[in-house]
Amino acid sequence: MPKHIFFCSMLMLTFLASTQAAQVSECGYSPHRVFNSNNGAFNDFEMMMADLAKADVVFVGEEHDDPATHHLELAILEGLARRRRPIIVSMEMFERDTQPAVDDYLAGRINEPEFLKISRPWPNYATDYRPLVEFARMKGWHVIAANVPRKYASQVARDGTAVLDTLPQAERDFVAAEISAPKDDYFKRFAEAMGAHPVGTGGSKSQSEAREMTDRFYLAQCVKDDTMAESIAGAYNRSMEPKPLIVHFNGAFHSDYRLGTAARVRTRLEKARAAVVSIVPQEQLDSIDAAEYRDRGDYIVFALHQTQPDDKH
Repeated sequence: MPKHIFFCSMLMLTFLASTQAAQVSECGYSPHRVFNSNNGAFNDFEMMMADLAKADVVFVGEEHDDPATHHLELAILEGLARRRRPIIVSMEMFERDTQPAVDDYLAGRINEPEFLKISRPWPNYATDYRPLVEFARMKGWHVIAANVPRKYASQVARDGTAVLDTLPQAERDFVAAEISAPKDDYFKRFAEAMGAHPVGTGGSKSQSEAREMTDRFYLAQCVKDDTMAESIAGAYNRSMEPKPLIVHFNGAFHSDYRLGTAARVRTRLEKARAAVVSIVPQEQLDSIDAAEYRDRGDYIVFALHQTQPDDKH
């Protein structure tokens, strides 16, 4: 059974009082619970949609390999489409230099095989991200290839940001003009995730090397965040009134706790209202300690993990 059925009909949402968490769609069944961090209560999906539709930028943070998460991402687009226009979709999953290919495909100037050949889609594009692109295409929405080309992030991880100054201007424009890498809470979370958080005052050579590697990888992470933020802010500022709602899809680490890309958008669009949604896969939905996740964003969507045939559980 495929993870998504392409061009499914309008999503039908059913709220179950016992769990406040059932979504029924011809795209598939994705049980979930929606937690509103602002009032500390579980809400239904449509209440979340009504609130998100009032924002200027919505960040949707995902775990890349969870099928239920991707069902819910499509449901978010469908829910917002029912409430306001215009909408722009922004994606970590496409890099800036592929923007012409994205534009040509959406406009019908190239077919899908040509598009896939030159746009370097992620391996799980067909099952997980194609539905988002095709829904935007059907609606006539713009899609932003927001991310930095990976080769430049890799170069920064090896040689630092000075390497960017050696690029021809046409290539330099694929990377954010301003890059910051503060040693803040975001860095602490990144270091912990890397397993190289400095411990104590002493240190062996291996600990020093680990810290150096963490610093370099963190700098590359910040290049991605700043580039995606600049892409979002640029699209917003170039848009005519009424301003669009920009829905940005990224790995949850880039926007959880309103850090990373979300924080960098805030510095570029100080007056814009941004909302953060974090989708968190769960093995069960009956007894969730939502307080543990509350600080991750404005809404935490707990998605029931869908076991795949090749899952090792």
